Amino acid sequence: MTETVIIQREPPRQAGVIRLLELSNAYAASLYPAESNHMLPLEELEEQTVSFFVARRGDEVLGCASLVQHGNGTAEIKRMFVDANARGLRLGKRLLETLEEEARRLGIGAIRLETGIYQPEAIGLYRTAGYREIEAFGTYKPDPLSLFMEKRMAA
Repeated sequence: MTETVIIQREPPRQAGVIRLLELSNAYAASLYPAESNHMLPLEELEEQTVSFFVARRGDEVLGCASLVQHGNGTAEIKRMFVDANARGLRLGKRLLETLEEEARRLGIGAIRLETGIYQPEAIGLYRTAGYREIEAFGTYKPDPLSLFMEKRMAA
């Protein structure tokens, strides 16, 4: 019998999640130079302003994503990644929906993100979900390898 994939809030400091974050780091490093990678380190994922979610099937960690509150009515999606072995299960869409639900619960007015231009699947997911391109935000600098997006949340 196939186990159901569950997405829930969990701490990031656990072996399966760390393995996934390392896969994410390696994937990003294979596509972009270091100065165009904006990965949040494990320590920052543990901060109080971060809601970290894990997708798992039984004990197997299949994906993760976090929502980082910026204190100005916005939050940012960071470290959204699905294991290559779990692609096709629509986990990216489910993780994104989970983050949006968390944003509504927290009263966030807009969700922003930075993604790379060589990730058409991610860009397509965000566009389909209503995210629109914006200028660089926060501490980001304009980068020809980055795409910045935002979705305004309904009140």
